[in-house]
Amino acid sequence: MKVNPSFWRGRRVFLTGHTGFKGSWLSLWLHKLGADVTGYALDPPTQPSLFEQARVADSVRSIRGDIRDLAHLKSAVAECRPQVILHLAAQSVVRASYEDPIESYSSNVMGTVHLLDVVRQLKQPCAIVNVTSDKCYENREWIWGYRENEPMGGHDPYSNSKGCAELVTSAYRDSFFSPEAIAVHGVALGSARAGNAIGGGDWTRDQLIPDLMRAFLAGKPCLIRNPAAYRPWQFLLEPLRGYLILAERLSEEGAPFASGWNFGPADADIQPVSWIADELVSLWGQEASWALDSGAHPHEAHALKLDATKAARGLDWRPVLPLKQALAWIAEWYQAFRESADLRQLTLKQIEDYERLTQN
Repeated sequence: MKVNPSFWRGRRVFLTGHTGFKGSWLSLWLHKLGADVTGYALDPPTQPSLFEQARVADSVRSIRGDIRDLAHLKSAVAECRPQVILHLAAQSVVRASYEDPIESYSSNVMGTVHLLDVVRQLKQPCAIVNVTSDKCYENREWIWGYRENEPMGGHDPYSNSKGCAELVTSAYRDSFFSPEAIAVHGVALGSARAGNAIGGGDWTRDQLIPDLMRAFLAGKPCLIRNPAAYRPWQFLLEPLRGYLILAERLSEEGAPFASGWNFGPADADIQPVSWIADELVSLWGQEASWALDSGAHPHEAHALKLDATKAARGLDWRPVLPLKQALAWIAEWYQAFRESADLRQLTLKQIEDYERLTQN
C-alpha cells in the first residue's frame, strides 16, 4: 500500500525527533505530502547532520526542546493542536546506552510518558504513533521472527528502555486511551517496531553504515565489531511508510489499529554485517575495505528478526525496495556528499523514486 497524499495535505502533524536521521527524512516526506509539520527536538545529534545538509528547517516549524521538559512540551503541543503525533525522539544507540544508561532511560521511557501525559492533560484528540524498536522484544537469539504478542525485554539499557516504552504505551492505552472508547477521548494510540533502518545522511557513531562511510571517505579500512551478526536491514523509507500508513488507519478507523505493529524486511534481506560491508566495498570501489575489530566490546545481539505478517495483512504493507538496491542508493548519497552535491535535492529524489515503487 502507498501513502495517501490527500490524507496528509494540510494535516497538522507534531513530529518529535525531527532533527535526527529518520526524523529528517520523515520531515521532508511529510512536507512533500503537504502536511503542516511542527517538529520538536534537541539540536541535531551529529555533526555533520542530514537536518542541516538537506535544509530540513525550510520545510517544518522547528522547535528546539527536550522531550523530558514537560512544561515546554505541553506548550508546544497545545500551540500545534496536532491531528497526528509521530514520536521519534529517543536515544537510539546500543553502545551509548552502556556509557550513559540514565540518558537512555530518561529519554526513551520518561520522554514517552511526558508526551502521552501531555495529550492526556490537554485532552487533545489525535492519532499517535510511538516509534520504538525491534530491540524491544526479549531476545532469545532464535531463528524465528518476533511477533507483536511476544514478551518485551532487552539485554542492554537501550533495548530494555524500548521495551519499557512499549509497556508505557500499553499502560496509557489501557488506562486513558481505550480503543473501545475512542469516540469519547478521541485518541488512537499505536506503536511501531522496526529493524535496522539504513539510508543516506546517517552520521550516527557506532552504527555500521555511518562507520563504513566515514572510513571510505577518509580512505581508511573500517573496523567492524561483529561481522557475523545478522540484522533486519531495510531502507528507512520502508518503515517510515509503515508509520504513515498506520497513522492514516488510526485516524480514520481507530480501534482496530490501536496496538503494536512490526515493520521488518523480507527474509532475503536479513543478512550478516559482513555481507553489508562487502556489498558497500564493491559499490564504493577506490580501495574501500574493512577489517575485524578484535578489541573488547559490550554485548550486542547476534540474531534478530521481526515477523511483519500483521502489517502485511492489516495494513497491506510490504517491503518494496530490495536490499541490494537500497545499498546502491546509500552509496549514491554519500558519494554525492563527497562531491558537494545538493543533498536536499538528492534526498527528495530518492523519496520520489521510492514512492514510484509503491505504486505497483
